Amino acid sequence: MSGGPTGPVLAAGAVVWREQDGQPLVLLIHREHHNDVSFPKGKVDPGESVPTTAVREIEEETGYRVHLGAPLGTAEYVLPNGRDKVVHYWSARVSKKEFERAGAFAPNDEVASVEWVTIDDAHGRLTYDRDVEILTRFADRAAAGEHRTFALIALRHAKTVPGSDWDGPDATRPLLPVGRSQAKAVVSPVAAFGPKKIVSSTAARCLATVEPLSARTKVGVQATPDISQDAHDRGAANVKGVVRRRLDKEKSTVLCSHGPVLPDIIARIAGATADGSRHFDLRRAAMLSVGDFAVMHIADGRLVAVETHRNPVAS
Repeated sequence: MSGGPTGPVLAAGAVVWREQDGQPLVLLIHREHHNDVSFPKGKVDPGESVPTTAVREIEEETGYRVHLGAPLGTAEYVLPNGRDKVVHYWSARVSKKEFERAGAFAPNDEVASVEWVTIDDAHGRLTYDRDVEILTRFADRAAAGEHRTFALIALRHAKTVPGSDWDGPDATRPLLPVGRSQAKAVVSPVAAFGPKKIVSSTAARCLATVEPLSARTKVGVQATPDISQDAHDRGAANVKGVVRRRLDKEKSTVLCSHGPVLPDIIARIAGATADGSRHFDLRRAAMLSVGDFAVMHIADGRLVAVETHRNPVAS
């Protein structure tokens, strides 16, 4: 959420792009009241996650419904009132189907007009140097063929009744009330990355964690013991097989599992996609707290970026 009177103002947006004749075009917006040309973005509402803000603002300002690709970092600057502002950016692709659905742009209170331009043209059109820096990061990704990505999203189940307070089998432990709140709170930020598949441990706590996400996205849940804690403790888990199948499918997928299993999931993904030429914070991604998630962005079999997100509901 936005910082207090002395904290930074948080905002989020994206380099929105689509393909034409095999080349990426990027979307620029013109705001008359600022007399500038920039990327779609906006301030984080109270209680809202940064990824949720990005997709909401893009639709409000441009009419396009997008899912987030790989992160492009932040732009930081000082507002006229002296407060710092931090804008988080991702790439976000507009598919041909979505481009046709949205139709012609209708001016709104924020944006007077939009324009699809080449990356080279965008460099000369953007008003602010900070936006040019973000565009350059996207251009570098595009030049390397790493702008079209899919995501494997590792989600740790929400807060659960402790084993010491549960008489039944470990796999049947339910979520606590705070855990149910965490499961609801994680829906929008995870949905911002457009999962097409949800794979869950067979444990009740994992299935309950992804239930609200499944209902919101209308994506069914595939339950498997291969990433369950019971199988892990017996040495019978098949994390490698699950990860390999998801990588082969190249579809954004949620993998909901347990604290002891997640390091193996992260390591298997990285082992199959990272070539050692870039550093990623895999330790943080592997050591998620309950209800948190990590997003691993992959392009053409290569790991492009890793990001982690805290659950807004404290455990």
